[in-house]
Amino acid sequence: MAVPMEMRSPPAAHCAAGLEPRHAEILTPAARGFLGELHDRFEPRRRALVAARAQRQARYDAGELPDFAPDTAELRASDWQVAPIPPLLQDRRVEITGPVERKMIINALNSGANVFMADFEDSTAPTWAALLDGQVNLRDAVAGRIEYRAPDGRAYRVGPDPAVLMVRPRGWHLPEKHAQVDGEAMAGALFDFGLFAFHNAAALHAHGRGPFFYLPKLEAAAEAALWDDVMAFAEDTLGLPRGAMKVTVLIETLPAAFAMDEILWALRTRIAGLNCGRWDYIFSYLKTLRAHRDRLLPERGQVQMTVPFLRSYSELLIRTCHRRGAFAMGGMAAQIPISGDAAANETALAKVRADKLREVTAGHDGTWVAHPALVPVARAVFDAHMPTPNQLHVRRDDVAATRESLLAPCAGTITREGFAGNVEVCLRYLAAWLDGQGCVPIHHLMEDAATAEIARAQLWQWLHHADGGGAPELTFDDDAPIELALFDTTLAHTRHRLAALALPGQARLDAAAELLAALTHADALADFLTLAAYPQLP
Repeated sequence: MAVPMEMRSPPAAHCAAGLEPRHAEILTPAARGFLGELHDRFEPRRRALVAARAQRQARYDAGELPDFAPDTAELRASDWQVAPIPPLLQDRRVEITGPVERKMIINALNSGANVFMADFEDSTAPTWAALLDGQVNLRDAVAGRIEYRAPDGRAYRVGPDPAVLMVRPRGWHLPEKHAQVDGEAMAGALFDFGLFAFHNAAALHAHGRGPFFYLPKLEAAAEAALWDDVMAFAEDTLGLPRGAMKVTVLIETLPAAFAMDEILWALRTRIAGLNCGRWDYIFSYLKTLRAHRDRLLPERGQVQMTVPFLRSYSELLIRTCHRRGAFAMGGMAAQIPISGDAAANETALAKVRADKLREVTAGHDGTWVAHPALVPVARAVFDAHMPTPNQLHVRRDDVAATRESLLAPCAGTITREGFAGNVEVCLRYLAAWLDGQGCVPIHHLMEDAATAEIARAQLWQWLHHADGGGAPELTFDDDAPIELALFDTTLAHTRHRLAALALPGQARLDAAAELLAALTHADALADFLTLAAYPQLP
């Protein structure tokens, strides 16, 4: 007879890799026991939800299109509000994001941003050492003792008024192969969240500074409900009151755009807002509609937030959030400062200002930047147009987003330069990621997993729809056909050219090229680049 869960002693998480002394301070027996409990209680639900994603995608591949669920129409139509948001989170006009490296954490906390999102996900390559170092770094930051001394002797310390800390664990789909329970790999999400919460939740709560989290890659309200249950269990176990953990959810998948109300409802006691995760959202549009030739997107540079399907998504997010009393956060501008070229730098900053002006005038309550130098740029725009701490009073009842507007095809072209640019971004980013770097500046844009995924998915989609299948042949803007032979040639030339340059991840360039070729030639679009590449990480 099965033993009820509450009467069993769950096994502790086992580390399938060695531990440095500083890492053993994080992966203590008690912490591993907590991780084991999380896995034991929630891993079956997580696996079922990931399987449901595959089933949903199979329906889309067979011709179905995403839509608002009819069985939750009453929930969407009724009036209700999420729980009050803590005073500390009332003003989030500028948020900075970045990986969990020690120097970057200090610089981000000192950047002048309202919030720093420490990222275990798209901007961190999840090597075992990087993940555990990140946990050590965040523990020290929460304890107020984080310091860093650079090789040149320069010392870095956190100043007296740091940004509010939020942490983004990995998405539900990613495993952590180094942490196992009864021989099963843990979910990366539970590993990242569990270790951070175990060591820091009580201290953050005692000081009125959290714990606060960003939740990525959700596709359905059931996935949000799983997070709610995970956090409720953690609160009970760690001695926090229910609802102490607050979250912001990234709406960065196409299915989630049709379930914003449902996601807010599932997390209504702890939700602080939704965020327009634009780059992952574009990737999700490509991936979700990969079998729909009439939904092909032009090259990335032409897919701006002003195109109909993205404008509809962002306006619906603002309307939904403000109706429910939650904040509507804007997204990331990929531009970064350009040193040594004042004219090019001003052009890049002008794009950032225009993007932030669009967000604040549309009704967003804050925005993201990836570089400390952009904090004052974004703040100036929001200060000029948002004199109040937020814009919950901007209701956007004029917005009437529909299924058709959220799925609207995007006009544009595919150029040879855009095609070659996608190959280069994929190759350079993947090489750096395999070498342990999760965010890489490429041509004055900060590329992370999300933007690399756009490039990869576009290459696959353009090439595998190129023969038309009875439809007109897919061509470049000069009418030349888009062919796999051209991809192979472009990849070889790009690989050869990059081999002569001193770039991040140079040692992994050949492995990156081989993986990109395999993914691009495959009959099916792989769900995630990082999932395919993960086995090659130490």
